[in-house]
Amino acid sequence: MGSAIINVRLRRSISIIIPAFNETKRLPSTLQTLRNYLDQSTWEFTEIVVVDDGSRDGTPDVARAAGARVLENPGNRGKGYSVRHGMLQAKGDWVLFTDADLSAPIDDLEKLWSEIERSGASIAIGSRAVDRSLIGVHQPRLRELSGQIFNVAMRMVTGLPFQDTQCGFKLFERRAAAAIFERQSLDGFGFDVEVLFIATRLGYRVVEVPVRWNNVPGTKVSLWQGMKGFLDPLQVRWNGIRGKYRD
Repeated sequence: MGSAIINVRLRRSISIIIPAFNETKRLPSTLQTLRNYLDQSTWEFTEIVVVDDGSRDGTPDVARAAGARVLENPGNRGKGYSVRHGMLQAKGDWVLFTDADLSAPIDDLEKLWSEIERSGASIAIGSRAVDRSLIGVHQPRLRELSGQIFNVAMRMVTGLPFQDTQCGFKLFERRAAAAIFERQSLDGFGFDVEVLFIATRLGYRVVEVPVRWNNVPGTKVSLWQGMKGFLDPLQVRWNGIRGKYRD
């Protein structure tokens, strides 16, 4: 299963997936920013999908009031579960998942799309590591260092070539997303690694694109969860050895 050659005529429809847990404070401005961008874009059909991960603060109501389509998880299941839920329910020909804090600005979707057109890839992932000069506000030093160590360990374990698997700004052709996410199983921090591992195993071309990025305080991923995530590449590699991701 490989990637098809893409041309500009395929820029028909897009779904933007936002995993959300207790995001009533950030969602209104985020959804307005997304709507303003989409209203000025050339996409023929657009939708914003908020996947609520068992919030206790009225996040689904806020999202609906802002005009988003809302999917609700059966309780608090994790970001990996939320992204999978949204990606498999998306209606657009192209599907972007992004974080509720818009750490990567939505305007940089144009960078991902331009690289899709140029390369013919089915997947474009935003990266903070390809050009670190584009980082405006850095994470705390310990968190940033742990991320860099995670990437080195991830590449050694999985063989993936990407410099930044964890940036929450990734664009998929919907047929590729369906094939990948129906096989994806990790619900936690390491789901990005699993998704990219499956994509390469299925023969999809993935391009890594430098994007702007500004750390926004209030991350829902604790340092402990991040440390536990170091085990996820091992699980992904083991799943690959067992043939779990085969076509």
